[in-house]
Amino acid sequence: MKTMGLFKALFVSALVLTTASAHAEEKKWTKITIATEGAFRPYNFTKPDGTLDGYEVDLYKDLCARMKVECTMVAQPFDGIIPALNAGKFDAIMAGLTATPKREETIDFTVSYGLTPQTFATLKDSPFAKLPHTGETLYLAKDEEASQKAIDEIAAEIKGRTVGVQTASLGLSLLDKYFKDSTEIREYKTTDQHDLDLKSGRVDLVVASLAYLSDAAKKPGNEDLIMTGPYFKGGILGRGVAVGIRKNEPELQKMFNEAIEAAKADGTIKKLSEKWFGFDVTP
Repeated sequence: MKTMGLFKALFVSALVLTTASAHAEEKKWTKITIATEGAFRPYNFTKPDGTLDGYEVDLYKDLCARMKVECTMVAQPFDGIIPALNAGKFDAIMAGLTATPKREETIDFTVSYGLTPQTFATLKDSPFAKLPHTGETLYLAKDEEASQKAIDEIAAEIKGRTVGVQTASLGLSLLDKYFKDSTEIREYKTTDQHDLDLKSGRVDLVVASLAYLSDAAKKPGNEDLIMTGPYFKGGILGRGVAVGIRKNEPELQKMFNEAIEAAKADGTIKKLSEKWFGFDVTP
């Protein structure tokens, strides 16, 4: 009986060690597939030849070199990018994706590698070219009373108007929470699409990140595009753009965190953001 008991104990120990070893081997990352949208300039965009470019394209190459892993970046429609991650189609997301409390219910995030506010944009000759609190920064969580007062003023100004926004975006979260009762919200698959409808008069305003809108205003044909209203930060808008990964991938999260912090510390993120945005988006 003692011999049999000893045999069982040894067998169980061997099984545990084998399982642990296999688990550790599974978590040794040597290749990583990263998804981006390919349509959110300057974070990421697709060039005429079909290749990807932008801030996140330059950044992922730098991060992967620091992590000493082989990386591939693929394009994925933004509205289905989180479900596709959880379905195992790729390992990480770098697509101008902000870490918000709602998204953190579904996936994990790394530390942030970019922080820009959300704001409105319209045309120069629009009656909404200078909304209340234009150019001010509203911290949605820091001073809720003051923020709500400012939001109420803006809501009254744009009451009954149509606002364009990208589906599944942070801008949509902002509109849904604060402006859905005062405006008609029209969703678009890409930001380029809502810009076209703004120019053609099918929407009165659009909402997107300051980084995107600043770049969009420089495009040929967009000379009349201007930002209006305050810069919205914090609260439901999260803590900045970060790498999205599946739940329970602590090794991958740690690898990205260390690489991002190193890129912040040596000025790489500052350099790349100034190249692509014209200003520093380092968190």
